[in-house]
Amino acid sequence: MKAMILAAGLGTRLKPFTDAHPKALVMVNGKSLLQRNIEYIQDYGIYEVVVNVHHFADQIIDAIEKNNGWGSNVTISDESDEVLETGGGLLRAKAYFENEAKWLVMNADILTDLDLGKMMEADNAFDALSEGEMVSTLAVTNRSTSRNLIFNTSGTLCGWRNNTTNEEKWANPLKDPAMAVPKAFSGIQIMHANFFEALNMQGKFSLIDAYLQIAQHYAIHFYDHSDGILLDVGKPESVEKAAGLFK
Repeated sequence: MKAMILAAGLGTRLKPFTDAHPKALVMVNGKSLLQRNIEYIQDYGIYEVVVNVHHFADQIIDAIEKNNGWGSNVTISDESDEVLETGGGLLRAKAYFENEAKWLVMNADILTDLDLGKMMEADNAFDALSEGEMVSTLAVTNRSTSRNLIFNTSGTLCGWRNNTTNEEKWANPLKDPAMAVPKAFSGIQIMHANFFEALNMQGKFSLIDAYLQIAQHYAIHFYDHSDGILLDVGKPESVEKAAGLFK
């Protein structure tokens, strides 16, 4: 299996560090977030990785080259001309996954102990049992968040909700609101090859918007890892917390 690590973001929540550096190179106990995630997926046999770059792209490329990809074969997807968000960034790297049945995508600023082996097993089970053609399995938790993905009781994606503004977006509106299963997205997903066939977007867009478009006709499931550690290292205080959790 191959993987993509999304590292092109501006990291505005991590200012002032990101005024001069990319967020993927934030250090936690002597290792950058990018190094930690490359080594994390190596534990599950993934050594072929594409990393998209935009903000201080040269620093990320330099770190990868100087460290020989930390033991992995790392390909760069260059978005220096324009940051394409998560969905557009994956679409830009489409050719890299041309011959893959499935691959992993994760955000560079996430640290977790999620068992990818168990998530892959769950994805295979969902694929076998799904009533519709399946596109992706999304890692989620039950943590409190400002935005939730909404699934039905069968575990398939139906919509999205901003809990601050009450804005909602629906792929398949639920007839009974009591059947809604809100989950917090972890920024980690297993993608299937038909993702690109199902996608009807171009340019700059988020993976969440892509999923809401695709979920109208295809199955997208969740994998809950609420019993583990998930840390969004997006703010200075979370970097301090990460240092206490990841040695």
